[in-house]
Amino acid sequence: MQNENSSLIGGQVLRYIVNGLVATAVHYSILRYNIEVLGVPSAGLANAIAAMFGIAVSFLGSRYFVFRASSGGIARQGVMFLLSYGLIALLHGLILYLWTDRAGLNYTLGFLVATGMQVACSFVVNKFLVFR
Repeated sequence: MQNENSSLIGGQVLRYIVNGLVATAVHYSILRYNIEVLGVPSAGLANAIAAMFGIAVSFLGSRYFVFRASSGGIARQGVMFLLSYGLIALLHGLILYLWTDRAGLNYTLGFLVATGMQVACSFVVNKFLVFR
């Protein structure tokens, strides 16, 4: 049983990484499209629009690819996903603020630390709360 659970979680972690890479590629591709093809004058606005697509891909990938055996209504999962995503994004920002603005440390390293926390937290939250 222990080996079966480890294998299941290992497969989910691998699918989670793939899903994250795909969602990030969609996000970045749409950001570039918004700026370079559509001529959206604000990178912030172009990114916000692109982020909606990346988040949608991440949610659908999590629901149907990463945590395939999940149960629960899509509306509940969607709300929980967005709430947890928002809270984790705030935590990401707080870590970067404390790391860089308060402690005076390199922002790139702080971004990597905060992103590592974000990836770990979102996997755990999605597995045990959103897509249980």
